[in-house]
Amino acid sequence: MAAAMSLSSLAMALLALSASLAAVDGSSKNNRHNSSPTHFNVRGNVNLNPTINLGSNSHQAPPPPMEFPNTRLASYDSTPSVQQATSTNITGAHFTFHGFRSALSKAAPAAQNFTVIKASMAEFPALKEHSVSYALLLYPPGSVNPMHTHPRASELLLVVDGALSVGFVDTANKVYTQDLAAGDMFVFPKGTVHWQYNKGTVPAKALSAFGSAAAGLMSLPVTVFGTGIDDAVLAKSFKADVATVQKLKADLTPPKKRPEKSH
Repeated sequence: MAAAMSLSSLAMALLALSASLAAVDGSSKNNRHNSSPTHFNVRGNVNLNPTINLGSNSHQAPPPPMEFPNTRLASYDSTPSVQQATSTNITGAHFTFHGFRSALSKAAPAAQNFTVIKASMAEFPALKEHSVSYALLLYPPGSVNPMHTHPRASELLLVVDGALSVGFVDTANKVYTQDLAAGDMFVFPKGTVHWQYNKGTVPAKALSAFGSAAAGLMSLPVTVFGTGIDDAVLAKSFKADVATVQKLKADLTPPKKRPEKSH
């Protein structure tokens, strides 16, 4: 009787194992691998506990070594020898940026106007394909970083010195504001209109991190009044007169770059 029970339990276990293997085989044909071990426990005198490990990377070759083609080596310091570098002579200098040194030194003069020093892919080519960048922001007393957006990244701002009043507007037109002191952080979600204001009597300094090597910038005052939009359109849009629009345009239109003289 015990032998019959054992054979019956064994037959049931084999049937369960066969069905489970068939299900695993069908899922693997659909490129769906189960990375966790599968256990089968069968009641009775026989206890089968097979382990099946179908790691999705078990059949894949190891990734190739990281390389840095010549197209990624245009140096921020414009040194021809570095621009012509190849993957065989890259050094740590390629991955180093010195653009914040002078502004962060104790001997640096106070900024007279709101100033941004960027460390994006344009200034620091080693950031290409790394989805990160920085900006150093300097705020004299009473200065403002005007309303703007970053279309390709969120911004994480850290106040280093002084204090700032910051805010952004979400897509439901709700305004979020906060007063920050040194050591505080604030996140501006991607694509939202936001600003920072130093309403105090001492300079402020902040670092901003972006989730893109090229976050992009759209300044609302310059975009609206400094890009040549028709005066009548702006006057009707803002319920103002044309004279007011023209005054704003005069103050916000970027100066035209003078053509360089050929030598």
